[in-house]
Amino acid sequence: MAASSLSLVHPSPMMAVVGLQFCTPHVMALTFTKKAFSFSGGDFIISDAKGTVLMKVQGHVLSFSPCRVLCDAAGTPIISMRIKPFSLHQRWNVYRGDWKDQRDLIFTVKEICMLQLKTELDVFLARNTTEQHCDFKVKGSSFEKSWTLYLGNSNTIIARTSRQSGIRSVLLGKDIFRATVYPNVDYAFVVAIIVILDEIMGKNDPAELSFS
Repeated sequence: MAASSLSLVHPSPMMAVVGLQFCTPHVMALTFTKKAFSFSGGDFIISDAKGTVLMKVQGHVLSFSPCRVLCDAAGTPIISMRIKPFSLHQRWNVYRGDWKDQRDLIFTVKEICMLQLKTELDVFLARNTTEQHCDFKVKGSSFEKSWTLYLGNSNTIIARTSRQSGIRSVLLGKDIFRATVYPNVDYAFVVAIIVILDEIMGKNDPAELSFS
């Protein structure tokens, strides 16, 4: 599809999924620093364009199923991301705080297709109980190393992603991810989607993932 046929998201009122405090009227440039080798396997530090730490993602080691907790800079849990066991396709449930009570469910990420030539994830808000139509969608290709986050099944783009392999992160023992979140879009929600996408894609090669 030609780029000219796509539109960027500038929602009004603000598109708050996790919370209004994570929506800003300007573009958010985020940098993710991930340990290439960690005991829990899912640790990130998320900072802004000035290098100020905004969030951290921690993995839970003592858990029967993978769990990632997104915290603020002080370490207070914001949301927890937990894989649903025994599901045919990978399915991640995202809860408010460090909980997994169904009453605290915010949204669910479901793997639709995960092939080398095609990646597709559907995102359903908690109120969308029928799941007949997704609220957000991730589409892309691991072969081309690029992904796009859409608003539902529309052509409205929330973020575009590209992944560039390199040796730098190997030498530093870190993976570097960069993200651009468009105005009025909940950046905590976007962070969660990136973390879950990284989990689903697996940890094959150190790389850089940039949203632009």
